[in-house]
Amino acid sequence: MTSEQTTDVDALPAEAQGTDQQPSSRTEIPKSAAFTRYIASGWADRPAPVPPVSPMAQAAVARRAAISAKRPGERLVVAAGAQKVRSNDTDYPYRPHSAFAWLTGWGDETVAGSVLVLDPVEGGHEATLYFQPAAGRDTDEFYADSAVGEFWVGRRPSVDEVGAALGLHAADVADLRTGDADVTLEDEGLARDLSELRLVKDAAEVDQLRGAVAATKQGFDDVIAAMPRITAHDRGERVIEGVFFTRARSEGSDLGYGTIAASGPHACILHWTRNDGPVVPGDLVLIDAGVELPSLYTADITRTLPVTGTFSPVQRRIYEAVLEAADAAFAVAKPGARFRDLHVAAMDVIAEKVAGWGLPLLPAEALEGVERPDRRYMVHGTSHHLGLDVHDCAEARRELYMDGVLEPGMVFTIEPGLYFQPDDLTVPEEFRGIGVRIEDDVLVTADGCENLSAAIPRTPDDVEAWIARQRS
Repeated sequence: MTSEQTTDVDALPAEAQGTDQQPSSRTEIPKSAAFTRYIASGWADRPAPVPPVSPMAQAAVARRAAISAKRPGERLVVAAGAQKVRSNDTDYPYRPHSAFAWLTGWGDETVAGSVLVLDPVEGGHEATLYFQPAAGRDTDEFYADSAVGEFWVGRRPSVDEVGAALGLHAADVADLRTGDADVTLEDEGLARDLSELRLVKDAAEVDQLRGAVAATKQGFDDVIAAMPRITAHDRGERVIEGVFFTRARSEGSDLGYGTIAASGPHACILHWTRNDGPVVPGDLVLIDAGVELPSLYTADITRTLPVTGTFSPVQRRIYEAVLEAADAAFAVAKPGARFRDLHVAAMDVIAEKVAGWGLPLLPAEALEGVERPDRRYMVHGTSHHLGLDVHDCAEARRELYMDGVLEPGMVFTIEPGLYFQPDDLTVPEEFRGIGVRIEDDVLVTADGCENLSAAIPRTPDDVEAWIARQRS
C-alpha cells in the first residue's frame, strides 16, 4: 500500500469528501475535517488486555533498588533513545538502550522515545516510566502519522497496559519534566555505575542467555544443513548470513550483532562482515553469530568448520592448538581468579604452539614489555562480558573489568584464535590464509564455570560428526 492510497478520499460518500487544507508537498497529508470524522467512526470496542508482570520486569525491581542505593538523593533519568534514520524516511529497526532495558525489563516491544525517571524519595527512589501511548481514533495521528499511527505501525499500548506489564507507574511522555540537576546516561558516572552493576547477572538474565545460546545452536545447525546450497552460490557467505538470520528472527527478535561469515582467508579478518565471498570446498569457514531474544539478551558463538566436513591435517593442527588455548582459559575461570588471567592462560598456549612451529618472533625484551610477540597471530583479547550487549558492561572501570575478580553470576566469552594472513611471510606457506576461532559463552558458578554453549560441538572429531549428522 502506498502513502498516496492512504489519503485517497474518492471512494468516500460525497458528504465525507472535501479537503479543508491542501498539502504543499507529497509528504504532507491533506487535512479534512470530514474525513477525520468519518475515519473515527464505525469501530468495534476493543478491550485493552491487562497483562501479568513479565519475569524480566520482576527482576528489574531489584536492579532499580541497586542503582538507587548507589545514587541516593539524585533524580536519575534513563532514556530508551529515539528511532534512528537509515535513509530519508526509513528507520533502522528500533532497539532501546541496554541500561533502559535492564532497569525496566522492557525488551523489543519498547516504544521509541520512552524515558525511565527515578525520583528521590525518603528511603530510595520512586520510578515512573514515560512513553508515548496509543492515540485515540478521533485524532489525526491514528491514520495520518506514519511514525506512530496505528494504521502504519500497528496497535500501540496504553498507559495502563504498560504499567501492568512492567509493574511500575507509567505516564504519558508529554507530562515529563526535566531539570538541570537530572543525572542522565550522558553523565559518565551513571553509565559507569549501571555497567558495573550489570557485571553479575541475576537468575532471570542467566535464563535468557541460556535461551539465546539454544537458539544460536539451531542457527548453526541450519547453516551446516544448507552447506550444499551455500557452496553452490558465488556469494556463499551471504547465504550463511541469511540462513542464520532466518533462525534469529523466527526463534528470537534479531541478531545480537552483525554475523561474521568468513570463508578461507576472510577468516583472518577479525570483523569481516561484508560476507560477499564464496565458500570453497577444502577451506575452513569461520562463523561468529548470535541470536538476540525479545528480552534483548544475546549469545555470541564462534565455530570454525571444514567446508567439506573433514579437517585437513594442517587445519586440524591449528584448530587443536586453538582448542587447547580455550581449554586453558576454561581451567582458570573460577571465583577468585582475575578476568585478565583468562587471556594470559590462553596466550601462554598460543605462544607455546607458535614457538613449537618455529615461527620467528621478536624477543620479549625488544618489545619493552608492552606487547607479546605472539600477538601477531592473535591480536584480540580472549574474553569479554556478555548480556544485553554483545560486549557487555563496556563503561565499567578497568579495575572492575579487566582487573576485576571473577564472581558467581558473571557471564563472558572465551574465544582464542589463530590467524595466519595470506601474505604473512613469517609463517609456513601451508598455514597462510587459515584463520581459526573457537568461542563459547561461560557462566561463573560457585566452584568453577559452566560452558553455556557446551551443546555446540567444539572438538575436531565432534565437529566432523556434527557436520555429518546435519547433512544426512
